[in-house]
Amino acid sequence: MPRPEPMPGYGQLLQRGYRSLAGAVQGCADCGWELSRRTWAENATLAWSETLLCLLCAVGWTVLRRAASGRLFRPFGEWCNLQPKDAAKMPESAWKLLFYSLSWSYGAYLLFFTEYPFFHDPPSVFYGWEKGMEVPTDIGIAYLLQGSFYGHSIYATVYMDAWRRDSVVMLIHHVVTLTLIVFSYAFRFHNVGILVLFLHDISDVQLEFTKLNVYFKHRGGIYHRLNDVISDLGCLTFSVSWFWFRLYWFPLKVLYATCHTSLQSVPNIPFYFFFNALLFALTLMNVYWFLYIVLFVAKVLTGQMQEVNDVREYDVAESKQATGPRKAGELQLPKSWKEGKHLKNGLIKDKRL
Repeated sequence: MPRPEPMPGYGQLLQRGYRSLAGAVQGCADCGWELSRRTWAENATLAWSETLLCLLCAVGWTVLRRAASGRLFRPFGEWCNLQPKDAAKMPESAWKLLFYSLSWSYGAYLLFFTEYPFFHDPPSVFYGWEKGMEVPTDIGIAYLLQGSFYGHSIYATVYMDAWRRDSVVMLIHHVVTLTLIVFSYAFRFHNVGILVLFLHDISDVQLEFTKLNVYFKHRGGIYHRLNDVISDLGCLTFSVSWFWFRLYWFPLKVLYATCHTSLQSVPNIPFYFFFNALLFALTLMNVYWFLYIVLFVAKVLTGQMQEVNDVREYDVAESKQATGPRKAGELQLPKSWKEGKHLKNGLIKDKRL
C-alpha cells in the first residue's frame, strides 16, 4: 500500500484539482446521456431489496420520531415547564441530537477503532476499487442508517420541523446528501462516503446540543445560568468545528481525494463529474451556513444580540417586533409563542407532530 500522502493546502487543492478536472474534461470526448446510461448499467450495483429496505427504514424513522416526540420529548418539556416557544421546538432538537450522536459515534468507531485508514490517508478510499465489489457489513449498516434517515429528513423538513429562513436550502441539502449516499453505494464509493458523513455529523451534534441548552435555560419561570453558560460554550465550539470539519478538513481530505487522487487510483472512474459536482454543491451549502455563523458572531460583537439565538428562526425576528407594556422583570413573548405555534413560510401554523 502506498505511503500516506501529506494533506495538501488550499492552493494545492485548487491547482491540482483544476488540472485533474481540466484533463478529465479534455479526455471525455463522448460524454453525455448515452455514456452515463451505459456507465450506470456497467458499474452500478443496487438491488431492489436494498432500496425497499432503505424505504422501510425511512418510514420507521418517521414513526419512531412521532412516538418519541409524543411520549417522551414533549411530556419531558411539559414536566420541565419550558416556555411555550421552547417546548414547541425542543422535541425536534432532542430527536436530531439523539440520531447524530449515534451516527457520528459509529462513524468515529469505523475510522479510528478499526483498520480503515481513510481519515489519516484519504486517497486510500479508492485503493483497490472494483465495480460491484462487496461492501463491508459495518459500512453497509452505516449506509442503511444514514440513507434511510435522510429519506425521512426530506419528509420531516416539510411536514414536521419548524420552518426557518434556510429550510429550502436544508431541503436541497437533504436531497443532495441522499443522492450522494445512494449513488456512492451503487458505485461502491462507500469508503469516501463514510469520511464525508463523519466530517459533517459532528457539527449537527453540537448545534442541537447548544439549542437544547438555549431552550432549557428558562424553565419553570426561573433563569438557569448553567444552561446559559453551556449554550455560550457550545456556540463557540460549534463555530470552530464547523469551519474545521466542513471548510478545512472536508475540502482538503475529501475534495482533494475525489478530484485529484481518484484519477490516479482509478483512471476511468465512473461518474467522476457527477459526484464531484454534488460534493462541490455540498461545499457551497457549508459556506452558505457558515455565513449565518458569521452573522451571529457579528451581532454578538456589535451588541445587537445579548444571548444565544438561532438567527435562522423566523420567531427571533418576530420577538423583536413584540409590542405592549412590559412590567419589570417580565419576559415579553410574541403571541404565537404563547400559543405554542411555529412559523412556516412566514405564516403562523400549528405544526403538531
